[in-house]
Amino acid sequence: MKRGISEVVGGKIASVIFPPCKLQPISVAPNHSTFRRRLKGRTIRGLGRLGKRVLVHLSGDFTLIFEPRMTGLVLVASPPNLSHLRLKILLEDCEAQELLFWDRRGLGSVKCYSASEFQQVYEQGQLGPDALVVTAEELETRLKRSRRAIKVALLDQKQVAGIGNLYASEILHLARIHPETPCAALTRQRWVKLRQCIVEVLEEAIRYEGSTLSDGTYRNALNQAGNYQNAHRVYDRAGSTCPTCERSEIVRTVLAQRSTFFCPRCQRSMTRG
Repeated sequence: MKRGISEVVGGKIASVIFPPCKLQPISVAPNHSTFRRRLKGRTIRGLGRLGKRVLVHLSGDFTLIFEPRMTGLVLVASPPNLSHLRLKILLEDCEAQELLFWDRRGLGSVKCYSASEFQQVYEQGQLGPDALVVTAEELETRLKRSRRAIKVALLDQKQVAGIGNLYASEILHLARIHPETPCAALTRQRWVKLRQCIVEVLEEAIRYEGSTLSDGTYRNALNQAGNYQNAHRVYDRAGSTCPTCERSEIVRTVLAQRSTFFCPRCQRSMTRG
Protein backbone atom coordinates (compact mmCIF):
# COMPACT_ATOMS: atom_id res chain seq x y z
CA MET A 1 0.00 0.00 0.00
CA LYS A 2 2.80 2.40 0.87
CA ARG A 3 4.61 1.85 -2.43
CA GLY A 4 1.37 2.04 -4.39
CA ILE A 5 0.53 5.59 -3.27
CA SER A 6 4.00 7.06 -3.93
CA GLU A 7 2.61 9.56 -6.44
CA VAL A 8 0.92 11.54 -3.65
CA VAL A 9 4.30 12.78 -2.38
CA GLY A 10 4.68 16.50 -3.00
CA GLY A 11 0.95 17.04 -3.23
CA LYS A 12 -0.92 19.72 -1.32
CA ILE A 13 -4.12 18.79 0.48
CA ALA A 14 -6.94 20.90 -0.98
CA SER A 15 -9.92 19.31 0.74
CA VAL A 16 -10.81 16.57 3.22
CA ILE A 17 -14.17 14.83 2.83
CA PHE A 18 -15.89 12.20 4.97
CA PRO A 19 -18.53 10.81 2.58
CA PRO A 20 -21.93 9.94 4.08
CA CYS A 21 -21.92 6.28 5.13
CA LYS A 22 -24.70 4.33 6.85
CA LEU A 23 -22.40 1.42 7.69
CA GLN A 24 -20.33 0.85 10.81
CA PRO A 25 -18.10 3.92 11.13
CA ILE A 26 -14.33 3.64 11.13
CA SER A 27 -12.28 5.06 13.98
CA VAL A 28 -11.13 8.64 13.30
CA ALA A 29 -8.85 10.70 15.54
CA PRO A 30 -9.05 13.50 16.36
CA ASN A 31 -12.71 14.36 15.66
CA HIS A 32 -13.77 15.11 12.09
CA SER A 33 -13.56 18.91 12.32
CA THR A 34 -10.10 18.91 13.94
CA PHE A 35 -8.95 16.21 11.52
CA ARG A 36 -9.95 18.38 8.54
CA ARG A 37 -8.31 21.43 10.04
CA ARG A 38 -5.05 19.60 10.66
CA LEU A 39 -4.82 18.28 7.10
CA LYS A 40 -6.12 21.08 4.87
CA GLY A 41 -3.39 23.08 3.17
CA ARG A 42 -0.55 20.82 4.26
CA THR A 43 1.97 19.27 1.86
CA ILE A 44 2.73 15.55 1.77
CA ARG A 45 6.46 15.34 2.52
CA GLY A 46 6.93 11.58 2.39
CA LEU A 47 5.62 8.12 3.19
CA GLY A 48 6.45 5.50 5.77
CA ARG A 49 5.22 2.29 7.32
CA LEU A 50 4.84 1.16 10.91
CA GLY A 51 3.97 -2.52 11.14
CA LYS A 52 0.67 -2.84 9.28
CA ARG A 53 0.07 0.91 9.12
CA VAL A 54 0.73 3.34 6.26
CA LEU A 55 2.22 6.66 7.33
CA VAL A 56 1.80 9.88 5.34
CA HIS A 57 4.20 12.54 6.63
CA LEU A 58 2.85 16.08 6.34
CA SER A 59 4.34 19.55 6.59
CA GLY A 60 4.14 21.05 10.05
CA ASP A 61 5.36 17.79 11.61
CA PHE A 62 2.02 15.99 11.43
CA THR A 63 1.54 12.37 10.37
CA LEU A 64 -1.54 10.81 8.79
CA ILE A 65 -1.86 7.16 9.84
CA PHE A 66 -3.94 4.60 7.94
CA GLU A 67 -4.57 1.31 9.72
CA PRO A 68 -6.44 -0.88 7.19
CA ARG A 69 -6.92 -3.92 9.45
CA MET A 70 -8.91 -6.71 7.74
CA THR A 71 -10.79 -4.96 4.93
CA GLY A 72 -9.37 -1.45 4.58
CA LEU A 73 -7.77 -0.15 1.40
CA VAL A 74 -5.59 2.90 0.78
CA LEU A 75 -6.14 3.98 -2.82
CA VAL A 76 -5.27 6.60 -5.42
CA ALA A 77 -7.82 5.29 -7.93
CA SER A 78 -11.56 4.71 -7.99
CA PRO A 79 -12.64 2.49 -5.06
CA PRO A 80 -14.46 -0.85 -5.51
CA ASN A 81 -17.71 0.98 -4.70
CA LEU A 82 -18.80 4.25 -3.12
CA SER A 83 -20.92 2.80 -0.31
CA HIS A 84 -17.82 1.79 1.69
CA LEU A 85 -15.73 4.91 0.96
CA ARG A 86 -14.76 6.42 4.32
CA LEU A 87 -12.34 9.24 3.53
CA LYS A 88 -11.53 11.28 0.43
CA ILE A 89 -8.56 13.66 0.34
CA LEU A 90 -8.36 15.91 -2.73
CA LEU A 91 -4.83 16.82 -3.82
CA GLU A 92 -3.10 19.51 -5.86
CA ASP A 93 0.39 19.79 -7.37
CA CYS A 94 1.08 16.05 -7.76
CA GLU A 95 0.30 13.15 -10.09
CA ALA A 96 -2.47 11.78 -7.90
CA GLN A 97 -5.70 13.73 -7.74
CA GLU A 98 -6.94 12.08 -4.57
CA LEU A 99 -6.04 9.80 -1.69
CA LEU A 100 -8.81 7.49 -0.51
CA PHE A 101 -9.58 5.17 2.38
CA TRP A 102 -12.17 2.45 1.71
CA ASP A 103 -13.26 -0.12 4.27
CA ARG A 104 -15.92 -2.77 3.76
CA ARG A 105 -16.34 -3.78 7.41
CA GLY A 106 -15.41 -0.54 9.14
CA LEU A 107 -12.66 -2.12 11.25
CA GLY A 108 -9.90 0.23 10.12
CA SER A 109 -8.89 3.65 11.36
CA VAL A 110 -7.40 6.95 10.19
CA LYS A 111 -5.59 9.30 12.53
CA CYS A 112 -3.69 12.56 12.21
CA TYR A 113 -1.19 13.09 15.01
CA SER A 114 1.37 15.71 15.90
CA ALA A 115 4.91 14.50 16.54
CA SER A 116 4.35 14.36 20.29
CA GLU A 117 1.04 12.53 19.93
CA PHE A 118 2.60 10.03 17.55
CA GLN A 119 5.42 9.33 19.97
CA GLN A 120 3.04 8.86 22.87
CA VAL A 121 0.80 6.43 20.98
CA TYR A 122 3.27 4.43 18.90
CA GLU A 123 6.75 4.79 20.34
CA GLN A 124 6.25 3.70 23.93
CA GLY A 125 6.52 -0.05 23.43
CA GLN A 126 3.08 -0.66 21.94
CA LEU A 127 4.67 -2.26 18.86
CA GLY A 128 7.47 -4.76 18.59
CA PRO A 129 10.35 -4.55 16.07
CA ASP A 130 9.34 -4.58 12.42
CA ALA A 131 9.05 -8.03 10.87
CA LEU A 132 11.43 -7.15 8.03
CA VAL A 133 14.25 -6.05 10.34
CA VAL A 134 13.78 -8.14 13.49
CA THR A 135 16.73 -10.43 14.20
CA ALA A 136 16.59 -14.09 15.18
CA GLU A 137 18.03 -13.10 18.56
CA GLU A 138 15.25 -10.57 19.16
CA LEU A 139 12.57 -13.08 18.19
CA GLU A 140 13.98 -15.70 20.51
CA THR A 141 14.42 -13.27 23.41
CA ARG A 142 10.86 -11.95 23.09
CA LEU A 143 9.08 -15.27 22.65
CA LYS A 144 11.19 -18.16 23.95
CA ARG A 145 9.56 -18.24 27.40
CA SER A 146 6.03 -18.24 26.05
CA ARG A 147 3.86 -21.37 26.01
CA ARG A 148 1.70 -19.87 23.29
CA ALA A 149 1.52 -21.55 19.91
CA ILE A 150 4.08 -19.97 17.60
CA LYS A 151 1.35 -19.10 15.05
CA VAL A 152 -0.53 -17.10 17.70
CA ALA A 153 2.64 -15.39 18.94
CA LEU A 154 3.62 -14.22 15.45
CA LEU A 155 0.33 -12.28 15.24
CA ASP A 156 1.05 -10.35 18.45
CA GLN A 157 2.02 -6.92 17.18
CA LYS A 158 3.57 -6.02 20.53
CA GLN A 159 6.16 -8.75 19.96
CA VAL A 160 6.81 -8.37 16.23
CA ALA A 161 5.01 -5.84 14.03
CA GLY A 162 3.80 -6.52 10.52
CA ILE A 163 2.81 -10.20 10.26
CA GLY A 164 -0.81 -10.92 9.37
CA ASN A 165 -2.75 -14.16 9.68
CA LEU A 166 -2.31 -15.29 6.07
CA TYR A 167 1.42 -14.68 6.08
CA ALA A 168 1.96 -16.42 9.42
CA SER A 169 0.69 -19.68 7.89
CA GLU A 170 2.92 -19.22 4.85
CA ILE A 171 5.97 -18.39 6.98
CA LEU A 172 5.57 -21.42 9.23
CA HIS A 173 5.14 -23.75 6.28
CA LEU A 174 8.31 -22.48 4.65
CA ALA A 175 10.12 -22.87 7.99
CA ARG A 176 8.63 -26.38 8.42
CA ILE A 177 7.29 -25.53 11.88
CA HIS A 178 3.92 -26.84 13.04
CA PRO A 179 1.69 -23.84 13.88
CA GLU A 180 0.72 -25.28 17.29
CA THR A 181 4.33 -25.65 18.44
CA PRO A 182 4.85 -23.79 21.74
CA CYS A 183 7.36 -20.96 21.41
CA ALA A 184 9.33 -22.44 24.31
CA ALA A 185 9.89 -25.65 22.31
CA LEU A 186 11.81 -23.97 19.49
CA THR A 187 15.57 -24.38 19.38
CA ARG A 188 17.97 -21.62 18.40
CA GLN A 189 18.33 -23.16 14.95
CA ARG A 190 14.56 -22.94 14.47
CA TRP A 191 14.49 -19.26 15.47
CA VAL A 192 17.17 -18.52 12.88
CA LYS A 193 15.24 -20.39 10.19
CA LEU A 194 11.97 -18.69 11.21
CA ARG A 195 13.48 -15.24 10.89
CA GLN A 196 14.82 -16.07 7.41
CA CYS A 197 11.38 -17.28 6.32
CA ILE A 198 9.62 -14.20 7.71
CA VAL A 199 11.71 -11.97 5.47
CA GLU A 200 11.47 -14.29 2.46
CA VAL A 201 7.67 -14.58 2.56
CA LEU A 202 6.97 -10.91 3.24
CA GLU A 203 9.35 -9.67 0.55
CA GLU A 204 7.84 -12.11 -1.94
CA ALA A 205 4.32 -10.96 -1.04
CA ILE A 206 5.33 -7.32 -1.49
CA ARG A 207 6.70 -8.07 -4.95
CA TYR A 208 3.37 -9.68 -5.87
CA GLU A 209 1.47 -6.71 -4.34
CA GLY A 210 -0.38 -8.75 -1.74
CA SER A 211 -3.06 -11.44 -1.82
CA THR A 212 -6.57 -11.04 -3.20
CA LEU A 213 -8.65 -13.97 -1.95
CA SER A 214 -11.97 -15.31 -3.24
CA ASP A 215 -13.95 -12.52 -1.55
CA GLY A 216 -12.06 -10.01 -3.69
CA THR A 217 -11.69 -7.54 -0.80
CA TYR A 218 -8.00 -6.74 -1.00
CA ARG A 219 -6.97 -4.47 -3.88
CA ASN A 220 -3.77 -2.55 -4.51
CA ALA A 221 -3.62 1.25 -4.64
CA LEU A 222 -4.89 1.26 -8.23
CA ASN A 223 -7.90 -0.93 -7.32
CA GLN A 224 -6.34 -3.97 -9.00
CA ALA A 225 -6.04 -7.47 -7.56
CA GLY A 226 -2.82 -8.58 -5.95
CA ASN A 227 -1.07 -11.72 -7.22
CA TYR A 228 0.48 -13.41 -4.21
CA GLN A 229 -2.54 -15.70 -3.78
CA ASN A 230 -1.24 -17.56 -6.83
CA ALA A 231 1.97 -18.33 -4.92
CA HIS A 232 0.36 -19.51 -1.66
CA ARG A 233 1.81 -22.77 -0.44
CA VAL A 234 -0.84 -23.53 2.19
CA TYR A 235 -3.17 -20.64 2.96
CA ASP A 236 -6.75 -21.23 1.77
CA ARG A 237 -5.65 -24.51 0.13
CA ALA A 238 -7.23 -27.05 2.53
CA GLY A 239 -7.67 -30.42 0.84
CA SER A 240 -5.13 -29.65 -1.88
CA THR A 241 -1.87 -31.57 -2.20
CA CYS A 242 1.04 -29.84 -0.52
CA PRO A 243 3.26 -28.28 -3.22
CA THR A 244 6.36 -28.91 -1.09
CA CYS A 245 6.19 -32.63 -0.30
CA GLU A 246 3.57 -33.45 -2.98
CA ARG A 247 2.23 -36.23 -0.75
CA SER A 248 0.05 -34.88 2.08
CA GLU A 249 -3.07 -32.73 1.90
CA ILE A 250 -3.15 -29.26 3.38
CA VAL A 251 -5.12 -29.14 6.64
CA ARG A 252 -7.16 -26.26 8.02
CA THR A 253 -7.48 -25.68 11.76
CA VAL A 254 -8.38 -22.72 13.98
CA LEU A 255 -5.96 -21.08 16.43
CA ALA A 256 -7.05 -18.08 18.51
CA GLN A 257 -10.16 -17.84 16.31
CA ARG A 258 -8.08 -17.46 13.15
CA SER A 259 -7.97 -19.87 10.20
CA THR A 260 -4.65 -21.68 10.07
CA PHE A 261 -3.32 -23.88 7.26
CA PHE A 262 -0.42 -26.33 7.32
CA CYS A 263 0.95 -29.59 5.89
CA PRO A 264 1.06 -32.36 8.52
CA ARG A 265 3.98 -34.03 6.73
CA CYS A 266 6.19 -30.98 6.19
CA GLN A 267 5.25 -29.44 9.54
CA ARG A 268 5.27 -32.32 11.97
CA SER A 269 3.96 -31.75 15.47
CA MET A 270 6.80 -31.55 17.96
CA THR A 271 7.61 -30.73 21.54
CA ARG A 272 11.21 -29.76 20.86
CA GLY A 273 12.97 -28.49 17.83
